Amino acid sequence: MPASTITVYLYVPNIIGYVRVLMNIFAFAICFSDRKLFSLLYFISFVCDALDGWFARKFNQVSTFGAVLDMVTDRISTACLLVILSQVYRPGFVFMSLLALDIASHWLQMYSTFLVGKASHKDVKDSTSWLFRAYYRHRMFMGYCCVACEVLYITLFLLANNQTESLTEVLVGFTKQSLLNSIFLGFLLFGWGIKQSVNFIQMKTAADLCVLYDINKKQKD
Repeated sequence: MPASTITVYLYVPNIIGYVRVLMNIFAFAICFSDRKLFSLLYFISFVCDALDGWFARKFNQVSTFGAVLDMVTDRISTACLLVILSQVYRPGFVFMSLLALDIASHWLQMYSTFLVGKASHKDVKDSTSWLFRAYYRHRMFMGYCCVACEVLYITLFLLANNQTESLTEVLVGFTKQSLLNSIFLGFLLFGWGIKQSVNFIQMKTAADLCVLYDINKKQKD
């Protein structure tokens, strides 16, 4: 293996990515035996998602491998948590639908990005959707939506007492406990709602790019 290849694998942000993978493996292994530790490890791994990007820019260690590792780790982590929630709550179809939307939108976005020759899947300046552009242009806004989404899922996991919970009853019961709970849940749901809207827009936009690519290719032929 060339020394340059080994160097990329040993980039600081990529090492953080490996640690995230190991952390998530351990976290999901103990998710039902120690929910609090699982939630803590899962959230730390999520926070490290922001750190690896910061280190990549700081040390000029941005790489395609790192970007793919980062996204794959994010998607698998969220997918595993959504699968668990689908087994804990009823209707579980809600969480499986969210899982399908999350994977489909990001996979199509990554594929269409490379198809049209863009350097990053976050390059959406030519999008007609102001929400889509705002999401990827403003890191704080995107960070809030992502944090709200993940914290909401973690909160739901911590609130579940058994494997036959009604999602509606748990949410209503949580808000009735205090006004602070209602505000907290509203804050999370707002960010979560924006994130799901962006996922849908992203999926539709990426699908359109794939179709336009085929049309342009046929016209050239």
